[in-house]
Formats: sequence, structure tokens, C-alpha cells
Amino acid sequence: MADCIAFWQDVIEGLIEGVLVVEPIELRIVAANRVAAELFGREAPELIGCPVVDLAVVPEDLFFWEEVAAGRAQDLHSETMLRQPDGTLVNVQRRVSRVHCHHHPSHYFVGLCDQSDRQAAETELEKLVAELRATLESTGDGILVTDLDGGIRGFNQRFAELWSLPDTLLTERDDAGVHDWMAGQTQDARAYIARIDDILREPLLELTDIIGLTKGRVLERVTLPQFARGNPIGRVYSFRDITQRLADEQQLKLASGVFGASLDAIMITGPDFLIEAANPACERLTGFATAELIGQSLERILPLVGELGSNDTIARALEQDGFWQGETQQQKKDGSAIPCLMSLVRLADSDGKPANYIGFAKDLSETVAARQRIEQLAYTDALTGLPNRVQLSERIEFAIGFARREHSSFSVLFIDIDRFKQINDSLGHLFGDQVLIEVARRITGCLRRVDTTARIGGDEFVLLLHQSDAAGAEKTARRLLEVMSLPFEIEGMKFSLGCSIGVAIYPEDGETLDDLIKNADSAMYHVKERGRGDFGFYQRQMNLDLLTRVKVEHALREALGQQRIHLAYQPQLDLRGDRVIGAEALLRWTDPEMGVVSPAEFIPIAEESGFIIPLGAWALREVLRQGEQWNARGIRLTLSVNVSAVQFHHAGFVDSLVELLKASTLPPSQIELELTESILIQHVDETLERLKALADLGVKLAIDDFGTGYSSLGYLKRFPIHKLKIDQSFVRDIPGDESDAAISKAVINLAHSLNLRVIAEGVENESQRQFLLAAGCDEYQGYLCSPAVAPEEFARMVERLSSK
Repeated sequence: MADCIAFWQDVIEGLIEGVLVVEPIELRIVAANRVAAELFGREAPELIGCPVVDLAVVPEDLFFWEEVAAGRAQDLHSETMLRQPDGTLVNVQRRVSRVHCHHHPSHYFVGLCDQSDRQAAETELEKLVAELRATLESTGDGILVTDLDGGIRGFNQRFAELWSLPDTLLTERDDAGVHDWMAGQTQDARAYIARIDDILREPLLELTDIIGLTKGRVLERVTLPQFARGNPIGRVYSFRDITQRLADEQQLKLASGVFGASLDAIMITGPDFLIEAANPACERLTGFATAELIGQSLERILPLVGELGSNDTIARALEQDGFWQGETQQQKKDGSAIPCLMSLVRLADSDGKPANYIGFAKDLSETVAARQRIEQLAYTDALTGLPNRVQLSERIEFAIGFARREHSSFSVLFIDIDRFKQINDSLGHLFGDQVLIEVARRITGCLRRVDTTARIGGDEFVLLLHQSDAAGAEKTARRLLEVMSLPFEIEGMKFSLGCSIGVAIYPEDGETLDDLIKNADSAMYHVKERGRGDFGFYQRQMNLDLLTRVKVEHALREALGQQRIHLAYQPQLDLRGDRVIGAEALLRWTDPEMGVVSPAEFIPIAEESGFIIPLGAWALREVLRQGEQWNARGIRLTLSVNVSAVQFHHAGFVDSLVELLKASTLPPSQIELELTESILIQHVDETLERLKALADLGVKLAIDDFGTGYSSLGYLKRFPIHKLKIDQSFVRDIPGDESDAAISKAVINLAHSLNLRVIAEGVENESQRQFLLAAGCDEYQGYLCSPAVAPEEFARMVERLSSK
């Protein structure tokens, strides 16, 4: 046995690989060569007798030797790691084989080959490949690398983008598919393929050519051979998108043509304002030949206000905005002078410093002459001598241009004389004209000389306040209101006038003439809505409100004719018996575009437009018809209908109601008209006569939303009222809110003291109902019982409640 081990020790010592000999019983190392000892970081004798399991680092080795001990494993070959005494890990390729000796037991030979250098080389190679890939991906050109036969060895992402390669060609290896796709993307596939064939036949060919793609992109292709050890091994293609460059070159050609053909004089100077180039129009404008212009200072050819280098306004404009524009007098070579419009544009270099200036000069001779002719014409208001709409438009347009250049603001005020029509109608137009002249004088006296007052028609004036912000506009508006409030005396007659003023600020409230005047007019209109004699600033919602009103009014008129408006009925119950004794008819409208439109939105618009008259008449007819149908079914109820103030005060309201009642079988006592408090305080005597006439017809009268308007005990005593309705705003928070509870009780007690019934609306829960019952309220309506529902559903509900 010892001879065998000694033999193997001699054999393995001469090997360049590390070798361990392991006896198969106790798995101890019986021989180890110098290379193996170095791999383990030990001396060879230290390894002799050491259990090989103690040297295992990875689970794979440990598991193998356990299998060997169990007689289930014979050999192993894979990469693994060794641990040296200092903890260093060494990567090795390890092979374990069982070797049989004649007349001796078999042993396991463990061959170890150091892989550290190979792994380091592979890592370095991977790093180089990654750096190469990063370099290829960082370039702005598309790169394609092929072998000598055109086989694709690699390409970068930019190449795929330029050629719009589909995902299938990016994820699968298909060299022929890539080449076919590229040919198909060119404008002339046949010529492209022929060119590729020529390149493949010449391995050393270096070439630059242009490729046009079908989608309009133009690529510049550079073809270079790839060498290894002096021999060509492949080819590198680089593709650069030159579409924009070609377009820029075309633009330069076009600009050159425009430069020469322009009717305006164009001069290009250096940063020192010395002329470097001039177009033919410069000769016509200045009288100097182009050769005479070159090298001259720009201000000598086109005199400006002061020297270009020292003029603060021009220098600041060029520095801040990059351009300047203004009018100047051009002195021609023959001594004559012509007006011209001069523009200067600064061109900066890559550092932001002036590289060139471009001067544009336009002959304004005809323009100035036309302007003078226009000014001589009567572009003023014939009555007041003020500028009219045309002149105002010019001045506002000029103000807009000035404000844009100077980044400033200005104000437009729209003034309308309050109740001026009454003066014209009562005292005549000649007297009205004298009033307008005095108004114009007062307005002009409130403004600065740089401001503009224009009369644009009738009693409407528009003011332009130059370089005025909101504070300046407000100050002027208050001064105008104060001046206009002073007494007028014309032809011995003393009287007072007021005005309403709307204000729009540039650019917040509009950047065009039309927008500014329109928005100032909208602001004035809203002032009149609030009661006149004041001023107001434009807000965006104003125009939206006007558009909404117009749209809703039009749709409302169509809806009535197309039967999109209907009545819904909300039950009114007796608080003590909890039975339905009446119903309030409520308008409901569903529009195809706007959907369900709230009465709170369309009723005010109907009142303002006067459409509430036919709408209210339709509602009364519909209530009478519905009441007849329910009476025929044994459902006898009081039907409440809301009457608008506009409808009530209409001259034919009472007569139309009389006609409706005559044509109906429904007793007048079943009709209850709900009136708002505002109706009762307007034209009291006339209102009293109408209410008495309605009471004489037998209809009942109720005050809707009592306590929310101009509550007065006087009209309750004088007018034939039958019922008060407590507004839901007082009911909503009872009994928790002490103030609302006190108001509700007060209304109930007041009504009962005047022998009036009381109904509460908006009752939504049982605690509210119990409070009202305890307080003595007679009736209620609200979601506690039911919302407003369609007539048939209402009838079924009444029949169901009556059967209980």
C-alpha cells in the first residue's frame, strides 16, 4: 500500500495541474502534489491525512463525498472554489475520478486546474465588449457590422431607429430578413441591392453615399472595411440622418433668394454695426450703390435717434428682446428724405454675444401720405367731435402693439348713460344731443391728454387709458362717477344723470380690440344688472353666463313646443291626519344636450326674456287638465301653482286665468296660486286690485318662501292671502338649530293669529315633522313623504295612502 502511494506521489508531482489522491474508505488525502498545495495555500505534507470533506467549500462537493462514502458516486467534473487559510477563494475546474491499481485498493484522484486567470480574462473581455457596446449606443449614428459575406455581427439601437426595424427582426436572428427590410425601406430597392453587391465584391472598398428612404428620411452611409492582423474580416457601415441638414441647406438657398428679391431694404452688419451685406432694395431706398454701402456705419445710412451704440432705448430693446422697431427719416444720396420703418434684429453667437445685426427698412412714403389723408377725413363723431369707432380701433391697436413691445398694460372703459332713453323720449332728440355733448365734455375733462375718449353710438362711450393698470382704471372710473353725478343744466332745465362703467384690462381681459371692447361691455352690462350707477371689472364668467343664458333661452323655447317640459307633483299632507290634501305642480325639463336642467337655472332666464308668460300659461292649463282627470278618478286635491312676478304683473294675467277657468270643469277653489313676497311690494295698489280679483274668482292665494324676502305684516293684513309657506331654509336644521326653530314657530303663530294656514316645505325626516306638528303647523311637503313625481305615479301613491 505504501509503495502504491509513493508511486502515485512521484507520478502526480510532475503534473502541471494540482492533484489529490484520496483513499476510498475514510476519504483522507494520501498524496498531494505541489500545485495542489499552492492552490490550497498550504504545504503538501499539511494535506496528507486531511479528510477531503474538510476542504469542501461548495455544497456540491460536500454532497459528492457523502455519496462516495455511501457507495453511490464514482466521478465528478465541474467548476468549484477552494478556500485558502486567509479566506481567499480560488476558482478552479475540478475533476474527481476513481482509479484502480493492480493488487491494491482503488483510490480517488482529484484533479484541480486554476481558473483564476481565465476568469479574469473573460471578465476583462466582457468589460471590453460592454464598453464597445456603450460606445456604439452613445453615438448619434446608426452602426451596422457585418462579415465579408454580409452576415450581421451586430448593430446599435440608433441603426434600428433609423431603419424602423420591426420587433420581430430585433428579437430573432434573421440576417436575410434585415437586409430585405432595409432594401424595402429605400426609394429605389433595385439600385440599393446592386450597390450592396458592389460593396461585397470589394472587401477593401471605402465609400460614402446617400440613401433616400420611402418615408422622406435621407441617410448618409459611410462604408469602411474592418481589419484583423492586416486582413479584412468584415465591414462597418455607419448611417447618419441628414434630412434636416438638407432641408436647412434648401432653406438657406430660399433665404438667399428672398434676400435678393425682397422689396424691403435689408442690411446685415457685424457687431460694430458696420454693413457687411445689402440687398438691391437698399440701393433704391438709399440711392447708394451696394459697393458704397459695404463698410459704412448703419446709422450713417439710416439715421436713428442718436448713435446706435449710445441710444439707451434701442440698446435695451436689442439686449432684452433681441429686436427694435421704429420710424425714422431716411436721407437719400441726393439729399431728399423719406419716412421709413426701421427694424433691427440681433443675432447672437454660441456664447450669447452679438454676432450680427440685421436691419430691415421699409419705405413708408405711401403709408404716411395715406395716414395724413385719413386724418384729414372726418373720422370723428359729428355730434361731439370725439373720435369714432374707426379712430378708436386704430388707437387701441396701436396701444396693443406698444404694450406688447414694452410689456405694459392699458385699460378700456365702456360707459353707458343710465336712463338716457327717458330724456330722449320725453324732451326730444335735440335736447338729448345737447346732453351728450355735455357728457362728452365731462368725460374728456377727467382724462389725461394721452388717453382717448370715443363715442361709438347713442349714449355709449369707450375710453382708452394708456399704460393704466387696474388701480389707475378704478381711480378714473370713480372720478367719472363723481363728475357725472353733478347736476346738469341745459336750456334752463336742471336734472341729474348717472352712468354705468365696465372695465377691461389688457392683456388679462383680452389681447384683441374686439375682445377688450366686448368684455368691457359685458362688465358694464353686469353693473346695470346690479342696479346701475357704479363700475365693475370684467370677469371671465360674465361672457360664459351670457352665452349660457342665450343657449338656455333658445332651448327652453324649443322644449315647450316639442313637449320636453312636463309637470311633476309633490304631495302636500295634513300634519294631524297625515293624509294627502294637495299637490304642488313643479316644472321639470330634460334637454337632449344639457340633460336635466334645474328650475333654479331656467326660471330666471325665462323671466328675464319674457318667456315666463307663455310658460306660466301652459303650466296653468296643464294643472287644470290634470286636476280634471284626478277628480274623475275620485282624487280631489288642492293644486298649487307657482306664479312668477313677471307673469303676475302682466296685463292679461287675470283675464287669461278667467278664460282658463271657464274652459275647465275644475272648481277654482282647488287652485292655489303661490306668490313670492316681492310680488306684493311692487305697485301695491295695482297688486291689491289683482289679488282681490283672483280671490273673487275663488282661487286660493299663498305666500311662497315666507320670511326670505321683504317680509311685511302690512300686506298680510290688507291682501286676501289664505296660506303662508315656511321656506325649506328654515326647516332644514330644525329642531337642532334654535334660530330656525324660533323663526318657524314665529311664522306659525303669526299665520294663525291672522287666520291663515301654514305649510312647511323641505321636510325630510320624522324629527322635523314632529317638531312642526307640536308647533301647530297645518301642512307639510318634502322628501319624508315623496319628491315631486309624474302624475300617474302621484295618483297611485295617493290611492295607496288612502287605502291604509
